[in-house]
Amino acid sequence: MSRKIKGNLMLLLTAFIWGTAFVAQSKGMNYIGPFTYCAVRNILGGLVLIPVIIFFRKKDKTKSYASVREKFLLKETVVGGVICGIVMFFAGSSQQIGISYTTAGKAGFISAIYIIAVPLVEFFLYKKKSVLVWVCAFVAMCGLYLLCVNEGFTINKGDLIVFISALGFTVHIMVIDHFNEKGADGVMMSCIQFFTAAVFMSMCMFIFETPDIGNILDAKYTILYAGVMSSGVAFTLQISGQRYTDATSASLIMCLESVFAALSGWLFLREIMTFKEFSGCALVFTAVILAQFKDRIKNTSKQNNNQGEAYEKASE
Repeated sequence: MSRKIKGNLMLLLTAFIWGTAFVAQSKGMNYIGPFTYCAVRNILGGLVLIPVIIFFRKKDKTKSYASVREKFLLKETVVGGVICGIVMFFAGSSQQIGISYTTAGKAGFISAIYIIAVPLVEFFLYKKKSVLVWVCAFVAMCGLYLLCVNEGFTINKGDLIVFISALGFTVHIMVIDHFNEKGADGVMMSCIQFFTAAVFMSMCMFIFETPDIGNILDAKYTILYAGVMSSGVAFTLQISGQRYTDATSASLIMCLESVFAALSGWLFLREIMTFKEFSGCALVFTAVILAQFKDRIKNTSKQNNNQGEAYEKASE
């Protein structure tokens, strides 16, 4: 098996775990409140990553926190983890609250909007974007209209809350990208973000909810799947898989989480979607797929320009 195929399979499994986690999140709402669910889930996610961090530190014996550079990277990792955790608190909590008012399948598709939202935010930060990005945004908005807007031009409260969470995850992705460029340790940063988010979610849990250990135990299987598999295992698979494949292919594969979310909601929760809603899902997924080709088109155009310049120089 080639390294690229191995990496793609890891990323495919990552998308599957993330997509099916929407079912676990939806089922968990039958037992406990959203803040309780998120708090316990993030604590588990952080605990799972601790042995992963120890493993990678022992494997990479060149790292030493005694050096000036490693101290700088450790600082960036901690700061990045705390900021990511705060953003995850808002995005993760709103997603969990929204899921209690909508279906797992629709939540999965709406959450995939971050793949469109990221380049749009970059555009407003004065980073030029291609026409394809705007086309994808328009197609996605049409799909969201079919998916979320009911008769009488009303929008389901849960759909709107999940959409807001998708914007939060857009900020989350950009924050991660910012600190990755500074050389922060991705696994350790993720671990810190889980514990940071858990602190704020625990505060909200005691303020707005009445946590009960018996109810938490009743939801243990859904929490274990979301906490251990979705947070811990899937994140590690993502890091390992992206070592063997290019970024465009990786993001294309991982966006399939929205497909797995819809399929798992239909299969395990017996969720029913109308033809109109399926059409909206198809448009959203089409926009997500098309958005992945922007870099490839840009690279092809650059290669053609370089070949043209080389031809002109040769002619001279």
